[in-house]
Amino acid sequence: MSREPSTGMTPEKGSAERSAPGSYPFAEIEERWKRRWDELGIFRLDLSSPKPKYYCLDMFPYPSGDLHVGHGRNYIIGDVLVRTKIMDGWNVLSPMGWDAFGLPAENAAIERRIHPAEWTTSNIVKMKRQFHAWGIGFDWSREVASCHPGYYRWTQWLFLKLFERGLAYRGVAPVNWCPSCATVLANEQVVGEGDCERCGTRVVLKELEQWFFRITSYADSLLADLDLLGEWPEKVRIMQRNWIGRSEGAEIEFETEGRAESLTVFTTRIDTLFGATYAVIAPEHPLASWIIGRPGVDAGLVEFIRRLRGTRPERGAADVVKEGRDSGIKVRNPANGEWIPLFVANYVLMEYGTGAIMAVPAHDARDHEFAQSQGLPIRRVIANPSGDPALPYEDAGPMVNSGRFDGLSGDAAKAAVLKELAAGNLARPMVRTRLRDWLISRQRYWGAPIPIIYCGDCGAVPVPESDLPVRLPLDVDFRPKGDSPLARSESFVKAVCPKCGRPARRETDTMDTFVDSSWYFLRYLTPRDETRAFDTETVNHWLPVDQYVGGVEHAILHLLYARFITKALYDMGLVSFREPFQRLFAQGMITKGGVKMSKSKGNVVPPDTLIRRFGADTMRVYTLFIGPSEKDAEWEDRGVEGAHRFLNRVWRFVETYAAKLPPPGTAPRVESAEERVLRRKTHDTIRRARQDAAHFHFNTTVAALMELVNAISDFVADGAREITPRNAAGTVLREALETLTLLLAPIAPHIAEEIWARLGHRAEETVFRTAWPKADEAAMETDTYTLVVQVSGKVRAQIPMRVGATTEEVEHAALSDERVQRHLPDGRARNIFHVKGRLVNIVA
Repeated sequence: MSREPSTGMTPEKGSAERSAPGSYPFAEIEERWKRRWDELGIFRLDLSSPKPKYYCLDMFPYPSGDLHVGHGRNYIIGDVLVRTKIMDGWNVLSPMGWDAFGLPAENAAIERRIHPAEWTTSNIVKMKRQFHAWGIGFDWSREVASCHPGYYRWTQWLFLKLFERGLAYRGVAPVNWCPSCATVLANEQVVGEGDCERCGTRVVLKELEQWFFRITSYADSLLADLDLLGEWPEKVRIMQRNWIGRSEGAEIEFETEGRAESLTVFTTRIDTLFGATYAVIAPEHPLASWIIGRPGVDAGLVEFIRRLRGTRPERGAADVVKEGRDSGIKVRNPANGEWIPLFVANYVLMEYGTGAIMAVPAHDARDHEFAQSQGLPIRRVIANPSGDPALPYEDAGPMVNSGRFDGLSGDAAKAAVLKELAAGNLARPMVRTRLRDWLISRQRYWGAPIPIIYCGDCGAVPVPESDLPVRLPLDVDFRPKGDSPLARSESFVKAVCPKCGRPARRETDTMDTFVDSSWYFLRYLTPRDETRAFDTETVNHWLPVDQYVGGVEHAILHLLYARFITKALYDMGLVSFREPFQRLFAQGMITKGGVKMSKSKGNVVPPDTLIRRFGADTMRVYTLFIGPSEKDAEWEDRGVEGAHRFLNRVWRFVETYAAKLPPPGTAPRVESAEERVLRRKTHDTIRRARQDAAHFHFNTTVAALMELVNAISDFVADGAREITPRNAAGTVLREALETLTLLLAPIAPHIAEEIWARLGHRAEETVFRTAWPKADEAAMETDTYTLVVQVSGKVRAQIPMRVGATTEEVEHAALSDERVQRHLPDGRARNIFHVKGRLVNIVA
């Protein structure tokens, strides 16, 4: 009999396993086997092993406190993969550490009035306990924490290496500033209508002198090498391409009224230049500062520019209400010599292009909307080949109203206009990216100090490598007061210039926590090495990471920064690979009530209570079964109970039949059709499990195991079949139960270990030193197949048919079926088409 996979979670009334005694003692089992894994060191890496290497990496977490079941999905998925690879004979590296610096820990510590170090340490203890409760296996001998001096010493070393190559520099730039947190925020930390994601305070723009990493120097390779990452999710690669945002175009010089310096504009559509009827600059543009500094400038314009400068950079979103003011000066269109007004507006941003645009309202939707609101001219210069007169028209077409260039179209038009303007030094070809240099300065306490000393004579001087780490003092008032807390520590600030020996001062900004996470995967190989950040030879053997597992929320910044640092290290000759992560898997979120789990939403499901009630294996099974691993899934408590019933069902099979089976190692014998069916199902389950594991489809793996349990139930439910250590039925049942146990082991490891021992295997060993099963093709062969019978193209019957049946036998069986006969008016067929091994189509 066949059943839906989900019914495997609920024992059938009256089934053989229902009468079997006992419910499995998960609390006793789970603690015992965790201790045993630690004793055996099954997750401890042996660098000298001759086995092929496999580096499986989970994104290391912020030690923010208690984990919930949504967090667990990431680590359970990684653990299943690790255990599978161990059983498949790989030398597996599965490390874990802590992204322990940063704003979340500092804000939590401020709120609770404890030191960030104390808060972070206590959370690490909690989270390690939760990992242990889940049965997640890591090589804890390689544990790192980014807040430990032994780690951030090498983060500072990395800064110095970038500084040596001109990839770390100091500059003034407008930044997102949270007045409450008193720190710079990345664009991604500004949410909603322009609020700080941590405290909810409205973010403002502020100009500060900051430290940057010159990631733009690697924009081309970061973009091009995305083609090397064929085993990354396509959506992540698209997100990175869009973030880098490479655009080929031209820079054009617009003569500026009353000023010797021209206005430089970047455009990808130089063919529309004749349609530029005004120009726009961002309020942060240097020309705007010149404008408001002129004598007699309109006070309203000054107030407008200053107001816009206090808003978030995302004001340039397409749906923003567009605001602008005429600057009172004009710029000259170099294509036609026309003087056009220059506006300051909110929909142009300094971080895109040059912070200035030529506005072509006939061929740009934003410009068209603004021009209409201001009553500005709208001039068509590109014809729509379809003849549609509607504006704005943003696609390619022949140039019109463009004098000598009329009739040119597309790339030819762009090339012709650019050539003429370039001859007069009025334009030049240019490639620009959306990507901006990585701002790493933070005016906060809880981070790695930037290893720079300022000397009145020598300027910014790097701290010598021999003096690293620059230790973060623990006796600092870290509460935000509008400046860096380290600036208030006289003992920290006072320094001696490494070059001239004169009194100097230390840099008091700390590094963005993304710097800590940009290289941690290298440190795991030699985490206690006090002489270098990593051993090049070892790293070159183990990296790139074979499989990286983590949330899609890190698809841009963390992954982009890690790629940049790897490329910089490659150019320094310190690593032999250009990309850090060969494969990437981004798991979906677990939701509750239709929204992402979070404390603020009040929908968090803590795992501890559920583990105490049902055991860790139940949690693991349900977490994997809840849906496709890459998709979001809704958590339902009833599903946890179903997963528990499924594991109890497996347990009762073993309790009932273990003593009736032949000893381990007995080869299966098939003497009946029922035995052949069970053996076929056993090996088909192996095939499916292997395919599913390769694609992270663990929900269908669990479904396949439930189907195998149903097949075992059907096999043993036949009261006429005796199971003994000597008969064929016993050998086939042993193979099925052992296979079930081995396939279940990575998913529900504790119960699988106990079952493996109860099936007669040495209790002092571990199931994870047994090979993961491989399917026997011969066992999956069948002597029948399902013949689909169509009448005039519509399926009317499905008939079991013997493999190797002749065409005559197939046609006879099809025509004889009563379901087919009902659709043949006179019981005859005009024609029959036979696709061997698949179907018959009868034309009535």
